[in-house]
Amino acid sequence: MTTTPQQSPSVVEVTVSGAPRRGLASRLVSRLGSGTLQAALALVALFWMVPVVGLLLVSLRSEADNTNSGWWTVLLKPTELTLDNYRTLVGNDVLVQSFLNTVYISVPATLLVVGIGALAAYALVWMDFPGRDWIMVAVVGLLVLPIQAALIPISQLYGALGIFGSITGAILFHVAFGLPFAVFLLRNFFVNIPRDLLEAARMDGASEWRIFRRVVLPVARPALASLAVFQFLWVWNDMLVALVFTSPDSAPLTVALRSQLRQFGTNIDVLASGAFLSMLVPLLVFFAFQRHFVQGVFAGSGK
Repeated sequence: MTTTPQQSPSVVEVTVSGAPRRGLASRLVSRLGSGTLQAALALVALFWMVPVVGLLLVSLRSEADNTNSGWWTVLLKPTELTLDNYRTLVGNDVLVQSFLNTVYISVPATLLVVGIGALAAYALVWMDFPGRDWIMVAVVGLLVLPIQAALIPISQLYGALGIFGSITGAILFHVAFGLPFAVFLLRNFFVNIPRDLLEAARMDGASEWRIFRRVVLPVARPALASLAVFQFLWVWNDMLVALVFTSPDSAPLTVALRSQLRQFGTNIDVLASGAFLSMLVPLLVFFAFQRHFVQGVFAGSGK
């Protein structure tokens, strides 16, 4: 019997004459660095800055000028600009005290949230103890708890403790509702810290407190700065908690401006200068920590 040898299949070479078509998303991403898009983004940023500029110019004009014409007319009449409104603001004891109250509430509430949140996040990540996972589940559950649901019970608790209407009560409320987000944010950042770094410190005889202070905190500086900016802006601009838990003597600037609006509805010059001062401090804080804030927001997004 004669057998015919089986021929091996021929290899067909397929050549692609052209590059594959790029999708719309790819084309948009490739053009993000173009000069046209950057100019468009600059125009959008300038558009969003219009209310800020308008508020500043209103605060630098007299009440008569603001009543007779819009703030944009000052661009043609720069002689209307004056600092009298801010001199009046400095002489307003209610607004000055409310500004100090805002500082007294915002700074401790921010420092306590950052400090306690960092300690709790370190314990939940790098220390083994019973119920650690359940505590983290409870922290995540507290993130969805609305502030409005706690106003009445916390008010009753503060009344029993004798701290209702005080700065201390407002600080404790902000700390309680800021800690779940702080623990959640810092815990996700601490997880990405290499374990070998901490084990090397333990082999050198470092205690947990020394590891936390000398190893973890310097590495977590961007995340801590981001958390501090978030917490400070939230507390500084808060009005709901301040309306419920502070008295006229301990009210922050947001509540004081609201009371001024109710009593002197046409006093736009003082209100505008107070509102711009209230907005200026958060802007300065944000720009001061901008570099760390951006690093903390994008921390862990890529390897």
